[in-house]
Amino acid sequence: MNDDQLLRYSRQILLPQVDIEGQERLLNAHIVIVGMGGLGCPAAMYLAAAGVGRLTIIDPDVVDTTNLQRQIAFSTDDIGQFKVHAVAARISAMNPGIEIEPIPRKLGEQELLALVENSDLVLDATDNFDSRFMVNRCSVHSGVPLVTGAAIRLSGQLTVFDRWQENAPCYRCLYSEEIAEELSCSESGILGPVVGTIGTMQALEAIKLLTGAGESLNGRLLMFDAATMQWQSLSLAADPECPVCGHQDNA
Repeated sequence: MNDDQLLRYSRQILLPQVDIEGQERLLNAHIVIVGMGGLGCPAAMYLAAAGVGRLTIIDPDVVDTTNLQRQIAFSTDDIGQFKVHAVAARISAMNPGIEIEPIPRKLGEQELLALVENSDLVLDATDNFDSRFMVNRCSVHSGVPLVTGAAIRLSGQLTVFDRWQENAPCYRCLYSEEIAEELSCSESGILGPVVGTIGTMQALEAIKLLTGAGESLNGRLLMFDAATMQWQSLSLAADPECPVCGHQDNA
């Protein structure tokens, strides 16, 4: 670490849970973020600010006016640009020491798997079940931890599927593809700070996993009700019949 990095990240380095070793882990880390909407924007910005050395950001969409209410990486001048290009520019201005790879298209599963296999961690910041199930499969098959979040209306949820831990559950253990109910912000609405809260906490969980600080949400689902400002934590266990993580084979 050079003198500029020591100064930039000094407030994190002061934390005994991070220290020099933890900051070096962040600087050497590669995170893949799928989705650059209300979740992905704050997650990417906080990870870049914290010094995660390489970020690959994936989203095929362009910025439109309705995004500006909650997707805080964008300004009015960004309307019509690919989201990943706008976020990359914002991150480069904020922290030019970060290597960022923007991918402005939807990836097939094998393409995504190849990226995840060469990363340290993947963040699911998407807004649909098809993408979430695909990201989960890539996480399981590559053995790379997954931090996933979701938000709609006045509620949000967050969890970690830590593939570094034995018998960790996966997203498919929590939700079945057959009964998953699709809700969209365009139809149901979303309050901006709700999705921002969850996206910020995704970044926090990612930093904790990479540095070893604290205890991750692996095996727990955290649910947020913004209307009452209450949090609820539910225990998660691996499904022995899960067709993705295959714990039935280890029984």
